[in-house]
Formats: sequence, C-alpha cells, structure tokens
Amino acid sequence: MELDRIERFASVFEAARRGIGNVVKGQDRVIEGLLTAFFAGGHALVEGPPGTGKTLLASSLGVAFGAACTRVQFTPDLMPADIVGTTVYDAASGKFALKRGPVFTDILLADEVNRAPAKTQAALLEAMQERRVSIDGSTTNLGPGFFVVATQNPIEMEGTYRLPEAEVDRFLVKLDIGYPEEASELELLAAVCAGYRADRLDTGPVPRVAESGELESLRETARGVAVDEALLAYVIRLVRATRAYPGVELGCSPRGGVSLLAALRVAAASRGRAFATPDDVKSVAPSIIGHRIMPSPEAELEGLSGAKVVAAILERTEVPR
Repeated sequence: MELDRIERFASVFEAARRGIGNVVKGQDRVIEGLLTAFFAGGHALVEGPPGTGKTLLASSLGVAFGAACTRVQFTPDLMPADIVGTTVYDAASGKFALKRGPVFTDILLADEVNRAPAKTQAALLEAMQERRVSIDGSTTNLGPGFFVVATQNPIEMEGTYRLPEAEVDRFLVKLDIGYPEEASELELLAAVCAGYRADRLDTGPVPRVAESGELESLRETARGVAVDEALLAYVIRLVRATRAYPGVELGCSPRGGVSLLAALRVAAASRGRAFATPDDVKSVAPSIIGHRIMPSPEAELEGLSGAKVVAAILERTEVPR
C-alpha cells in the first residue's frame, strides 16, 4: 500500500479526534472508538448518563466530515414508519409515492434508542446490516457510508428497555461514556464562558477535516491494512474463547470476529502503519467483543460482565510473535 495513503488516513483520524475533542471534553477513548466504527463501516452504541455529550458526539462527527446528520428522538410511542418512512397517495399523479424517513441520511443519531419498544428498534436492523430499507414490498438502498450512532441511558433508569441481542450484535462498538475529570469539565465551562455554543458547531471549534466524498477512499485505505495469518488465528482464539468461558450463556458471534478484524485495521492505519499488530487487537477488543457477551443470570448476579470476560481472555490467550 502506498505510504502517502496511510499518512493521509492517520492525519485525518488525528485531526478528527482533536476537533471532536474540542467540544466533547475528556472523552478521548470514546472519540477514538467512535471514529474506529465510522471508518470500519460499522455502527456505534454509546451508553452513559444524561448530559455527558452523547448527542454532541454524533453532531460533531457530521461537521468534521461534512456529512448530513439526522436525529431521531426515540420514545415509547415511536413507530417503525417514523424511522424508515412510508408510502403516501399523490392525488396529482394518482400514484403512491415514497415519503422517506430520517433513516435516509449519512449519519443517523438514534437518541435514547432504548426508550422505544423492540418493534421500533427492529426497524433499524435491516438498515444497519444491509444498508437498505423495505417499505410496502419495495426495497430502497441507503448510502454505502450510512452510519448509525445510537445512544442509550443505563437500563436501570426508568422508562428504558433492554435492546434485543440481534440488534446489539449489529453495533460494531459499544462505548461507555462517563463524567469527565475535573480539569476537562473546567475546560468546558471556560469554553462556554468564552462564547461556545453546542448548537453552532459549524462555526465553532470543530474544523472540517475531510469531505464526505473522500470517506470511501479513506475506508478503502483501512481495509487494505495487511493482517498476518498468525494474527488472524489470534483473533479467532479470542472470539472462540468467549463461547467456552465459565458463566457465559452467549459468546461473541462470527460477526463479532469480522468486526474485530475491521476495527484492528483502522487502529493500525490510525497509527500510520500498513500492517496490524497484536497491540492493535488488544486496543479495540474490549469495545468490539464486550457487548456481544451475555453472562448467565447467575454469573451476572455474581458480578461477571462482558468487559471482565474480555480482560481475562486477553490475559490468558497466547500472543503471536
């Protein structure tokens, strides 16, 4: 692969990370995870308490890449047609015409996705996996770079639903966003005092780092990162180990292995390398695999979580040289 393409990718990735970090303070790990999903061609699920910048993440991503960003507020009465659209009768032509829903965009922000029932959440499944929607028997394609950022509050909060496992598995990464450290929170207040407004990102501190027309080329660069056979075997050992781990009822799916491969390639390219290493795997594995692991109810009561399973497997699995 040409070195200048890798250098361009690393430059854009870093510029986007810094630009989004100008408005989402103290969340570098979350920003890197979001960009990893964006360039890997997957989708991101962001969980955290209200007011921590989940919505701002998606908005600033759209500004950084000049991409259209549409927000849908998920509520208990939201219907599937409110997301994908419907067909309406056009009296002038005497025919039915498609009225497109908000899913027809570049970046779809599904805000508080776990406040809608499973039927409505399921409307996203085809769009996320196949990048198309079926309405009244006809299929319409979405853009090849269609990207979903779904936010959710912790499921213990009132009025929330647990996402179906099939939907969770379609998110390439799950990112947990918490409260920023004191210094970062102070920076935020200082920026607000200086005139920063979250509703004016296009004229604020998030610069345009690339045009939307360049995104496919950048993603192609990431897909071209070389992965040695020994590293592929390492990925498979990690994935399969989750299925045999004591107390795990449902381990990582084959889709999870494919997602891990895509993410580690982005991680390597973001560091200016045309080849992947075990460190790339370790850096992305927790956010790629953790949410795909479902402990048994008994193990969960004893404190077992997907994150703990991934940490233990990474510790005990032999790393290729």
